Amino acid sequence: METPPTGACRYTYGDYRRWCGEVRSELMNGEVWRRPCSPDIAHQDIVGSLYCQLRNALGDKPDEVLISPVDVRLPRGSEADDDIDTVVQPDVMLVCDPTKIDRRGVRGAPDWVAEVLSPSTAARDQIAKRRIYERAGVREYWLVHPTDRTLTVHRLVDGRYGIPEISELKGSTALAILPDVTIAWDALVARLPAVEA
Repeated sequence: METPPTGACRYTYGDYRRWCGEVRSELMNGEVWRRPCSPDIAHQDIVGSLYCQLRNALGDKPDEVLISPVDVRLPRGSEADDDIDTVVQPDVMLVCDPTKIDRRGVRGAPDWVAEVLSPSTAARDQIAKRRIYERAGVREYWLVHPTDRTLTVHRLVDGRYGIPEISELKGSTALAILPDVTIAWDALVARLPAVEA
């Protein structure tokens, strides 16, 4: 196996699958983006809580909640897997169409994605991934900011993300795509480390 390259070349999922699994990376529009090795405890607590709350709320529904690292291949059309130039690993995702899930992960847009911001990935999540998720058709994209204790929600309307909704991590927030499913914030925020001054 190879290590993910650096440089200005364009890559595809065929290249991505040959790289060493020890270095986490994503592929956005043919460009390699390395992922940090270990997120902090607050990041992992939020990811775990989102996953557990969603899994419990869904009960027997066929929708699938997945947690990183799971490869999400985002084709631009009907190209073969090895020709796809965008492969991401959202922190938490909800896939309502089980036919999108296969042994390699997910092919096509999840219906809901949450990314937990950290200093090393915040710009990528807020700018590059937002554009990619919008293009791919992710219906709802949440950005959770542990330090600021805020939530930014992008919802797809007519193929575009409109003005985002920004709120504090307080009370609960319903998923627009499944309004009977909510995420409760208060107990989770109470567990987070104090914000350093």
